[in-house]
Formats: sequence, C-alpha cells, structure tokens
Amino acid sequence: MKTEVTMVRVYCTEKDNLHRELLTLLHDKEQVAGVTAFRGIAGFGGSGRLHTAGLLDVGMDLPIIIEFFDRPEKIGKVLQHLQEKVAPGHMVSWSANANLE
Repeated sequence: MKTEVTMVRVYCTEKDNLHRELLTLLHDKEQVAGVTAFRGIAGFGGSGRLHTAGLLDVGMDLPIIIEFFDRPEKIGKVLQHLQEKVAPGHMVSWSANANLE
C-alpha cells in the first residue's frame, strides 16, 4: 500500500558539522521514517566557492546531502525545527509515495 510522504533534502558541508547535528536530531528526537546522508565529490552553492576533493587535501570540506522522508504532518513539524538550523536556500522538499506498511 502506497502512502503519501514528504521528501526533504538538506545541503551542507563536512566542515560545518551541521550534518552530524541533523542526523542526531532526525534519528533520536524526531524519529523520521528514513534518513540517508550522501557525501558529494564536488559542489558549490550561493557563495560560488567550489568544494572538491583533491589528492593533497588535508582537511575535507565536501558537500553532504541529508535526505529524509515521513508523512507530511510529521515532516511539517520537523521543518519548523530545521528552519532555525539550516540556512535559507539549503533545504528543499517535495511530495512522493512510499511503501511504509
């Protein structure tokens, strides 16, 4: 049986450690249905600064994407908490269907 869900994607970088805070929040406090974190090989945002990995890089500052989903009413509450933590333009959401049962 398909259930309507809301998907959310949050863009951050390794260096700001926001991804660790969000993963803990989404798992321990919000307990959303599913969360995955992806490490990008390159990316840039509004600043235009390119985040990429090279052979000589000592400190990694690669893009991190956190993607999660749950029922729309639950995600609505989660997004209220995330608005305080995530910079404008770094979070997107859309409707989808999932087999939750």
